[in-house]
Amino acid sequence: MRSVRTAAKVFSSLLGRPFELDQPGQLGRVITESSPYGIHLGISYPRCDPAAQVAAAARATAGWRAAGLHQRAGLATEILRRLNTRSHELALAVHHTTGQPLEAAFLAAGPRAQDHALETVAHAFAECARVPEDLHTKSPRRRRQPLTMRGTSTLVPRGVSLLIGCPDYPLWNGYPGMFASLVTGNPVIVAPHPRAVLPLAITVRIAREVLTEAGHDPNIVTLAVAQPGEHLCRRLATDPAVRIIDFTGSARFADWLEQHARQATVFASRTGPNTVLVDSTEDYQGLVRGLARSLCLSSGTVRTTPQNILVPATGIATDEGPKSLRDLGSDLCEAMERLLGHPARGARLLNAIAGAEVPASLAQAARYGRVLHASRRVRHPDCPAADLRTPLLVRLAARDEQIYAREWPGPVAFLVDTDSTLHSLTLFRRTARAHGALYASVHSTNPLVLAAAEAASLDVGVHLVQNVSDELPADPTSGIAGLPVTGAHFITGRFQVMLSWRHVVATESGAAAAGEPGWHAASASDFAADLVDA
Repeated sequence: MRSVRTAAKVFSSLLGRPFELDQPGQLGRVITESSPYGIHLGISYPRCDPAAQVAAAARATAGWRAAGLHQRAGLATEILRRLNTRSHELALAVHHTTGQPLEAAFLAAGPRAQDHALETVAHAFAECARVPEDLHTKSPRRRRQPLTMRGTSTLVPRGVSLLIGCPDYPLWNGYPGMFASLVTGNPVIVAPHPRAVLPLAITVRIAREVLTEAGHDPNIVTLAVAQPGEHLCRRLATDPAVRIIDFTGSARFADWLEQHARQATVFASRTGPNTVLVDSTEDYQGLVRGLARSLCLSSGTVRTTPQNILVPATGIATDEGPKSLRDLGSDLCEAMERLLGHPARGARLLNAIAGAEVPASLAQAARYGRVLHASRRVRHPDCPAADLRTPLLVRLAARDEQIYAREWPGPVAFLVDTDSTLHSLTLFRRTARAHGALYASVHSTNPLVLAAAEAASLDVGVHLVQNVSDELPADPTSGIAGLPVTGAHFITGRFQVMLSWRHVVATESGAAAAGEPGWHAASASDFAADLVDA
């Protein structure tokens, strides 16, 4: 791994210059990023004809498929090894495009993100290796010799894969889909969010270098960049040759992809208003500390940050005695102030805000309900131009569902008083089903409440964390938050298995009987079953 000083020099050498990739269909250059920490990026990327990029990726498919599983997995691992040597450079790229504090950027872009990708490579290799190559069977025939058949099964990639990057955690969220597609034989077009191009551009350049050195077409991996408002991702997503789409972001755009990109398999990780259900706790101070930290961390830009805290209006039972809704709100505000009271500590926790979306969201949300903790600007000790914002906490009634049911950008949180824990569960089901969510958290000493919360989360397809106080899944690089990318369909949905059978003549049949691998079917129905199983 390069030293921090060397990485800083390399990063500085990228600023104000064209980022060269030598891709097909180049039409010009485009600059889309600005650093929320105030430095001038000025990096121009190639703007390419999307039809030319898709065509180039499609042409590269046959050679990449023919490379075989072991070579594809080996080259994917080599890409990750080289990315690991550039971890500090990638961290600076994430830091200056997303606004994440440098320490958080290193966690989200460095070895933990690479380990996340390597785990995906291992899963993909294991699923592909399960496909048998040689098949052999005998099927009995009436009054004739058994019919001897030999066959092969071939893993066939689905086609061009499109990775739609997210603006906040482009590598952590992007690597699993990218490497799953590469190992299963699919070329990848990487379409970063306009605000966070550089981290994925560096990744693409390293991947193209590895592929070229190995004698492969570098257009197995390409970068697609356009100005905001060009709707490049929509155009690419609906191209008939694009057969796989990976996306992390709003439920609304995920729904659009599933409705309009019908030719593709869509792997969408939907963000939404994550919910905390508070019923009772045996660790009140830990609950308050965990909530405060998760609301502050990265200024609410993390897709696992809680937005809605649902609490019965009658209060909760704790190890410190009964606590009212007012007590919880007051203690939560005090905990946030302790966390953010020192400028240096605040700079390590809060994101620098990029764009006008978050300030507008904070101003609008503050007009609803009673503001318990006002959002304010915090001075960054080293970067005066950075716009750091503390969380906004607003108390709402359960009837204000039209306000808290949707996802709010930035550090916006609502403390919602409900009629009961059962009412909280009902609201959670309704909002998650209608607007999506990734996580929910429940705090209760009652096993029946925990069981009901688990049933609700399964019904709406939301991951659940039970009675975890000090380590809520606010950090996407934690072990808790890493669970969603595993799963067989995330891999097997990227390829098909095609079978080819032939009748074995007498000489071949003798050779097969001499010990070639395979299995023997006792009947025509068994033979058909073997085909299905294969």
